[in-house]
Amino acid sequence: MYPTDFGDGMKKPTVIDLFCGAGGLSLGFEKAGFEVAFANDNNKYACETYRHNIKKGDKALFEGNIEKIIEFPKADVVAGGYPCQGFSLAGKRLVADPRNKLYLEFARCVREVEPKFFVAENVKGLLTLGNGEIIKAMMREFTTINGGYSVKYKLLNAKWFGAPQDRERVVIVGVRKDLKFDFQYPEPTHGPLAVKPYVTLKDVLWDLKEKPGLYQTGTFSPIYMSRNRKRNWDEQSFTIQAGARHAPLHPDSSDMVMVGKDKWKFLHSDKVRRLSVRECARIQGFPDSFEFYGPIAEQYKQIGNAVPVPLSFAIAKQINAYFKTEPIVLKALQRV
Repeated sequence: MYPTDFGDGMKKPTVIDLFCGAGGLSLGFEKAGFEVAFANDNNKYACETYRHNIKKGDKALFEGNIEKIIEFPKADVVAGGYPCQGFSLAGKRLVADPRNKLYLEFARCVREVEPKFFVAENVKGLLTLGNGEIIKAMMREFTTINGGYSVKYKLLNAKWFGAPQDRERVVIVGVRKDLKFDFQYPEPTHGPLAVKPYVTLKDVLWDLKEKPGLYQTGTFSPIYMSRNRKRNWDEQSFTIQAGARHAPLHPDSSDMVMVGKDKWKFLHSDKVRRLSVRECARIQGFPDSFEFYGPIAEQYKQIGNAVPVPLSFAIAKQINAYFKTEPIVLKALQRV
């Protein structure tokens, strides 16, 4: 499944995917012409999903705490979305949160592997955590590794690259200084200033109306009911979160109306449904052949934690401009 020769003697560039989860980042890089050399995550269900869909049982997936990895293999790119809970605008935003220090393990891998490039993805809240001191500390750490990397970061929205979802993420890219390569962030391919219109929920979900698959049922918490949770067919989804009970409403679900400060209700309480696992997966750019493992709550978690495949693909293609290998054509998300 992982040929490394393009037929002209050129080898596929390799990537290490840390905190890989279900494999959204890996899948995007694979489609852009890279080979996954090594991956790591400590969630057993995410690792099961990754093995079945990305590495096909390959031992190059290390399941466990990244701190227990003694030596990393060599690779051209180190990529990863280190856990974002400590940085989230929705969380407590504690600078002392131990999860915020996991980027140091990411930096350790970069230091040992000395890749040509590294890519780190995280939530928008990273930019303002600790009055901006966290992102400054990261930049200082990354730029001084092994003689230095040219490092930049930018806030990108997944909908700019074909994902039917409003999802803003910080993408940090480092280029080893000896390469003399000027990395440029991808220009939006979708939207009012691009060639293609935004992909809508109708484009990717319409054919699932009758057979949506498994979806979370049950009551809705006060937090869920504190704001609107529904987008229409001709819009992009709200951010797919890493929680089954926080999945956005289906476009055919009841509208919501504000009845007070941070308080909403369903206009028709008998016509309410969250997006299904498969619907969330499509919104994140996973193909229908990609199967998720574990209890339904864990499947929602894996999907919500993933880097959207179209966003990963867009970044990976820009890096592949250095290697000049042939990317696989990313099939359009439109289903109708």
